[in-house]
Parts: sequence; structure tokens; C-alpha cells
Amino acid sequence: MSTTTFTQPHRIRFAECDPAGIVFYPQYFVMFNNLLEAWVDSLLPYGFAGFIGERRFGMPTVHLDADFKAISRMGDDVILQLEVIHIGSRSLKLALNCTSLEGEQRMQVTQTLVTTSLETHRSIDIPAELLAALQSSGESL
Repeated sequence: MSTTTFTQPHRIRFAECDPAGIVFYPQYFVMFNNLLEAWVDSLLPYGFAGFIGERRFGMPTVHLDADFKAISRMGDDVILQLEVIHIGSRSLKLALNCTSLEGEQRMQVTQTLVTTSLETHRSIDIPAELLAALQSSGESL
């Protein structure tokens, strides 16, 4: 279970909305992927780009559950949150949330990522440097 939560403020932009001015639902997944990248950037000195590009590790999504609780409108300021809820030998399970500044839940996701080799495209144990960074940031197995 996680002892830390990674958060980022986010303003809902025009490009994320449908003609009615509310977030077009797939855009939440883009927001959460950007949050994931920022989180890995905060954990590893070479960041997400180095994890993928230099180290040739991947973290594809293998399972996703999403609940849409309330709409977000263009111009809304929201908080995006990422929490590790389980660390397996080859996977991470995350809880992702989008809330208003007042705490209203807008959208929540439970996502399972598997670490892979980009050479073989097969699952691998969580790379040692990522596991060490998770443990030093307060995540536990």
C-alpha cells in the first residue's frame, strides 16, 4: 500500500473538451498518462523518456477500470492524483483520481501496468532502479 500520493494541478483546456465544453472522456486517459510520466520523471534521474528510450523498458497498461463521477468543464482547475496501491514483482497497480479544488470527485481509474523489455516485448521484473526509487519515495511492497 502506498504511503505517498503524487499530485499535480491541471486546468481543463479547450483541446480536452467536446463541443458542449465538457471533458471528452478519452482525454482523462491522456491527462492520467501525462501524470504517470511526470511521476516517473520525479522518481528517476533520467525520467520517463530515459526509462523508455535509453533503458528500453516499457510500462504498458494491461487492465483499466474507470468511473466517471461528475463532469469537468473547460477552464476548471482540478487536481490529478496518482497513488500506488500494489507493487507486484512485474506490475504496479495505481489509483488515479481527478477532483475539483473543492474535493468533488470527477473521475477515478484503477490501472495495472506491467514492466516489459522493449527488446523482447515480454514482461520482466520491475527494474531495480525503479523499484529502489519506489521504495525510497515511501512505497512499500
